[in-house]
Amino acid sequence: MFQALARVSYRNRRRVVGLWLLAFVGLGFLGAQLGGAYSQSFSLPGTESQRAADVLTARFPARAGDSGQIVFAARGGVRSATVQSRVEQLLTDVSRVPEVASVASPYAKSGASQIARDGSVAYATVQFDRHEADIATSTKDAIRTLVAGVNTSGAGVRVELGGRVFQQMGSLGPAELIGIVAAIVILLIAFGSVLAMGLPIMVALFGVGIGAAFVELLSHTISTPDFTTQLASMIGIGVGIDYALFIVTRYREALHDGLAPEAAVVRAIDTAGRAVVFAGSTVVISILGLFLMGVAFVRGLAVGTSVTVAVVMLASVTLLPAVLGFAGHTIDKLSVFRRRRQGVRTSIWYRWSRVVQHRPWPALAAGLIVLAVLAVPLFSIRLGFPDAGANPTSDTTRRAYDLVADGFGAGSNGPLLLAAEYPPGTDPTPVLGQLERALRATPDVAVVLPPVVSPTGGAAVVTVLPAAAPQSERSSSLVHLLRDHTIPAAVQGTNVSVHVGGLTAAGIDVSDRLAARLPLFIGAVLALSFLFLLAVFRSVLVPLKAVVMNVLSIGAAYGVIVAIFQWGWLGSIVGIAKPGPIAPFIPMMMFAILFGLSMDYEVFLLSRIREEYDRTGDNALAVADGLAATARVITAAALIMVTVFASFVFGDNSVVKLFGLGLAAAIFIDATVVRMVLVPATMELLGDLNWWFPRFLNRIPRLLVEPIDDVDDELAELLDHQPTLR
Repeated sequence: MFQALARVSYRNRRRVVGLWLLAFVGLGFLGAQLGGAYSQSFSLPGTESQRAADVLTARFPARAGDSGQIVFAARGGVRSATVQSRVEQLLTDVSRVPEVASVASPYAKSGASQIARDGSVAYATVQFDRHEADIATSTKDAIRTLVAGVNTSGAGVRVELGGRVFQQMGSLGPAELIGIVAAIVILLIAFGSVLAMGLPIMVALFGVGIGAAFVELLSHTISTPDFTTQLASMIGIGVGIDYALFIVTRYREALHDGLAPEAAVVRAIDTAGRAVVFAGSTVVISILGLFLMGVAFVRGLAVGTSVTVAVVMLASVTLLPAVLGFAGHTIDKLSVFRRRRQGVRTSIWYRWSRVVQHRPWPALAAGLIVLAVLAVPLFSIRLGFPDAGANPTSDTTRRAYDLVADGFGAGSNGPLLLAAEYPPGTDPTPVLGQLERALRATPDVAVVLPPVVSPTGGAAVVTVLPAAAPQSERSSSLVHLLRDHTIPAAVQGTNVSVHVGGLTAAGIDVSDRLAARLPLFIGAVLALSFLFLLAVFRSVLVPLKAVVMNVLSIGAAYGVIVAIFQWGWLGSIVGIAKPGPIAPFIPMMMFAILFGLSMDYEVFLLSRIREEYDRTGDNALAVADGLAATARVITAAALIMVTVFASFVFGDNSVVKLFGLGLAAAIFIDATVVRMVLVPATMELLGDLNWWFPRFLNRIPRLLVEPIDDVDDELAELLDHQPTLR
């Protein structure tokens, strides 16, 4: 199949390139015209926050849509006549914007609580008639334009927009392009040719461009976070350059061995291309395993990133061989310098492997100590969703968050909405009064607003402002305290049921659900990876060692992100606005992505070691030769991924920063400590036991990543029957 795919792509290269160009331009245009409908929905059936949301939607029609805030401050106070007149005019204009249901002014009789005690800050609540994902971009832009007009009018009032509705979406900017520039430099060093360097970059950009358009279209059908495009671009650029690097390297080797261009393309796709399809499919399947988590926006995140990886993988085995057909022997033209071909046993990697093998116990101990030290922070990890305080100060929602926190207290940015249900026709006043008194007496409750009864009856809502910020551990503890003790005690023996909801409570529910399922997800992925490697290498200890090494390296990467993002170490260097919890979907997304990427390196290295062992029967020599033969390519590929992922740390989105740093740390640890130290040390210590495989396991079908037939023999036959091959 792979040989046929390579021949078709090569011989029909103009059509293949044309189809890819058409897809790139067409989907890009369609995605740009429709735009994104991004939404980070915390809808999670069966949770208390979702029951509260359902009550509010059913009993309070005016609250059916999402809301935002218009926050304003003035040095002379917001109660001055000039400021009040200008703000009231702004609020009137905003109320006339399509899709705006109402605007609750702080100057209304019911709005006294919306003005800070010192009078320096106030806010208005903008209620929309639909959910965030359905609010038109033109609506948000119209409100932003009105606010900008006030800020530039010289009226002495500063206005900011708060809430997820107005959060600015990140994009691929100059900071992220640092990774691409670094990849170009590394590819130039690896290939020594401008043309050879350009092909992996081209494949990655084609894949990422089409993948980003798919994400835009996907956001209209499934809940998709606004950072999905950045995350998918980061993964797509990394794996796209990586996959093309393997294929172009094998193609150039085939040309150097005397093969004609078409034969070289066939060999490259039937060997490196086959491995690329395996690696890409592994990444896609492992990411799609996140569907088991049962959270809407996680599904959108999984589909967006997996589609991008799939497109990049397809481009690597169709577009790349077609372009190689145009390049032919000119692949080495425009050389920057000539790389001197070096024998395997004269390379630095062979000598390094011998050093480790001569002292395996010290090397093993040193590697394990490094991983253990890096993993220590992991044991204090706290999962939770970052609030707007983690956004960059260039984002208006961050500035609004700070104004509200200064004027009303940190907890005002994450109100808890307590939805009370009771039989229609009954008087809830006594119970609600008792509940209100109990809430005011609860620790970490700053403000309790009077209950608001539904106009249709049967329900009421009580707004509680915590004393701490939404992402604070104190707020999380408060939600559990209210649910487990305060509310049950206040309504005991009555016909009133109360559910704690709101964005903060919903985030806590999602975090708890994902944290509970994370061990099951990781366990399932590790079990499947063990069975896969068992079928590939016909060994028990090699897969077991690989699983343990993956756990250790990813644990160390988790420790790095906890130390920086949760503890705040080096936070100023990577641009962390303030330390906070780790978003609960990040550990599982990291694990799914890294599992696929590490399997690629694992199979690439161990296949060569197994090949050498089968040929010589000498385990120590096989390890040294296998490491030396693969180390240069693995190092170049890993270095490209590390630089690409690390470049996203300089972006604006805190979640993308976390992903970039975590993936860069994991790949770096995997390619250095694990592949270059722990693998040769453990395989030296185990000796021939590496390849122990009990007879009763022979019933397990063998999974072949490498082609069964001798590719060179087939190519020779092809050349005999195709004399015009070129």
